[in-house]
Amino acid sequence: MFQNSDEDILDSPVINEEIVEARLRNLVLYNDDHNTFEFVIESLIQVCNHEPLQAEQCTYIVHYNGKCSVKNGSYLDLNPMRVALCDRGLSAVIE
Repeated sequence: MFQNSDEDILDSPVINEEIVEARLRNLVLYNDDHNTFEFVIESLIQVCNHEPLQAEQCTYIVHYNGKCSVKNGSYLDLNPMRVALCDRGLSAVIE
C-alpha cells in the first residue's frame, strides 16, 4: 500500500487553478429608420469583423425582424463592439 510521508506532501507542487466561466452573451443590433443598408453593412464589417455576405444577411434580418444577434461572446469581448456601433449611431445592446 502506498503511503505519503510528511516530507512528500511538503515537496509536492501546489496547483492553484482558478476556473473562470464566461457566460456567453449576444450583441444584438436593432433596426432604425436613420441609417442606410450600406452604412450598417460597412459598420458590421469594420466593427464586428463580419464577412460582407454575413454583414448583408444580418442587415436584412435587422430590417425585416427588427433586430438580429450579430455576434456572440463574453461581455468583455462584446462591449467594445457595442460601444463602437452605438458611436456610429446604431442601436445595439448586449443580452
